[in-house]
Amino acid sequence: MTSDLLLVTGMILAVLSGVSLMTAWIDGRRPRVASIVVVIAGGLILWGATTSPGGFSFDDIPRAFVNVIGAILN
Repeated sequence: MTSDLLLVTGMILAVLSGVSLMTAWIDGRRPRVASIVVVIAGGLILWGATTSPGGFSFDDIPRAFVNVIGAILN
């Protein structure tokens, strides 16, 4: 469960930081915080992928989201 949570958290942070990067680029600002969050998100995804016993494939990503949401709701 821990590797699923790390992967999902990293992916959500990556999407949110992507939006922040785009907003900063459009406004002409430097994306300092968004760049830091991209690095953190990449680290979480990498950590989750390396701590998973068999690693992750693209087919495992929706299963990881379902497992994390199910754990939160229960």
